[in-house]
Amino acid sequence: MPIPPDDPTRLLNHDSSDSAPHIGIVGDTYTLLLTGAQTAGRYCLIDMHIPPGGGPPPHRHDFEESFTLLTGELQAPFRGQTTTVRAGETIHIPANAPHQFHNASSEPVRLLCICSPAGQENMFLELGQPVATRTTPPPPLSESGQKAMQSKAQALAERYKTEFLPHA
Repeated sequence: MPIPPDDPTRLLNHDSSDSAPHIGIVGDTYTLLLTGAQTAGRYCLIDMHIPPGGGPPPHRHDFEESFTLLTGELQAPFRGQTTTVRAGETIHIPANAPHQFHNASSEPVRLLCICSPAGQENMFLELGQPVATRTTPPPPLSESGQKAMQSKAQALAERYKTEFLPHA
């Protein structure tokens, strides 16, 4: 089968992380380097800044997800077993597998996350709060703010083929 012709409507993307949207969510900051709109829906690329104690709750979703740690160390519970992932290492989470990642260290973690196909970045845009930079933490939430965020996440989960779990 021949390679399809070039699509000249798709342009080279050359944005810096400074010009990309920065989203504060669950105490972390996610910078959307490439969105599905820029990759014809094939994938999204997210620069994640995870402070000590940070990371999402246990969950699973109907898309592939890969992480490459640039700095720091994460704990990655996956199907009941925890793996330590260090700078320079990559892990891949198959679609629908229960997982989580957590920064149990005293230093921030920086990682690149690829979701394929794209779409998860839209959930982050709907759920999170815009912040100024790649390392700006989201504003702290009160107890009622945390409950509102959890309710909003639950409401969005089905649309984004995500399920929150009691454990990974």
